[in-house]
Amino acid sequence: MDKSEELRRRILELVEQYAREAHVPRPFVPGRDFVNYGGRVFGAEELRGATEAVLDFFLTAGRFAQRFESDFAAYFKVPGAFLVNSGSSANLLALAALTSPKLGERRLKPGDEVITVAAGFPTTLAPIIQNRLVPVLVDVGVGDYTAIPERIAGAVGPRTRAVMMAHTMGNPFDLDAVMAAVRKHDLWLVEDNCDSLGSTYRGRLTGTFGALSTFSFYPAHHITMGEGGCVIAAGERAEELGRIVRSLRDWGRDCWCAGGKSNTCGQRFSQRFGSLPLGFDHKYVYSHVGYNLKLTDLQAAIGCAQWPKLPDFIARRKANFAYLRKALAPYEDRLVLPFATPGSDPAWFGFVITVREGAGFSRNDLQKHLEERKVETRSLFAGNLLRHPAFLDIEHRVCGGLENTERIAAGTFFVGVYPGLDQARLAYMAEAFRDFFKR
Repeated sequence: MDKSEELRRRILELVEQYAREAHVPRPFVPGRDFVNYGGRVFGAEELRGATEAVLDFFLTAGRFAQRFESDFAAYFKVPGAFLVNSGSSANLLALAALTSPKLGERRLKPGDEVITVAAGFPTTLAPIIQNRLVPVLVDVGVGDYTAIPERIAGAVGPRTRAVMMAHTMGNPFDLDAVMAAVRKHDLWLVEDNCDSLGSTYRGRLTGTFGALSTFSFYPAHHITMGEGGCVIAAGERAEELGRIVRSLRDWGRDCWCAGGKSNTCGQRFSQRFGSLPLGFDHKYVYSHVGYNLKLTDLQAAIGCAQWPKLPDFIARRKANFAYLRKALAPYEDRLVLPFATPGSDPAWFGFVITVREGAGFSRNDLQKHLEERKVETRSLFAGNLLRHPAFLDIEHRVCGGLENTERIAAGTFFVGVYPGLDQARLAYMAEAFRDFFKR
């Protein structure tokens, strides 16, 4: 072993020792410590991985990104996975890919319609607008918070070409209804799976139904890279769509060589593209108006350390959800508690609560009480996106009214179920609810 290898070994040992000393979870003190809605759960493995990436000093996506993409694709049994810098970028790339000229008559064109919901996160809706498409908005159920199945078929019009929706809070939308519409009308499906890594519908992983699916690795999600996201493609055109996603992610280039590689195809200087001269360097040919949305290898290294922990993280989310469901059951006369869509097994992102009409108190009353006791709460994302300044004047169509979406905007919030919540924190959260109802 040469000196640099010995130094590397010692550095990594010290980093692991530091992690065990500096990042030991401290005992929960009620009233002093927050019960967070979400957050990163990590150990020495993540710090070691990040340090390895720093010592490599490759900086952009490298060996750790390739390893994570390979493991992720194998998990979903798809040809490839494409890491990006955020789940929001993943959504942008997935929908932009469907506008590619390479798809011929199936490409989405300006003015085409995409079915989605208004009760969601803005970066599920934003790519539709950014690509000059028209959102068709349907209402969601209160309790499952996913698109009302009967509304999907009714939302299809002459220019409808795609569906793009999230599995809200890890709860799969009715994929029977959605896939029936997709097949009948030859639509594209983009699954926003950012909150739902590990959720299943009729025993099949969400993220494998759509032509394209997206994921987020923000600290509140099922695993984290700090920032980071991913796109996968499934189905008959998976490899073609994957190449388009890679191109759009990597400046729009036509070349598919990995970072730092050249002439993988063996035809770098022997092809013709557009009106360029014959033999123009393929590494600098651009077939799309693209972006640079790659992530760093440091982020990917953290993801590689998180990846083996996913089954445990999912199990703990489900157990925490079940604990809260039981603890809050006595208040169902005043609260709508969340439930799984039929046929699904959610890897829950959060525990969503809607205050019933006539409960005698408002959402704000309950949220204020919980926040004063340092129990973090969050609104169900944007409530109704159409009421936000950014979306007031967008071109859109509503199918069937948005009564439940309006109700959610006024009366819904969520608390956490993430793996960092131990029994002491869960018990404290349940006690905070009990105190409110005693009052």
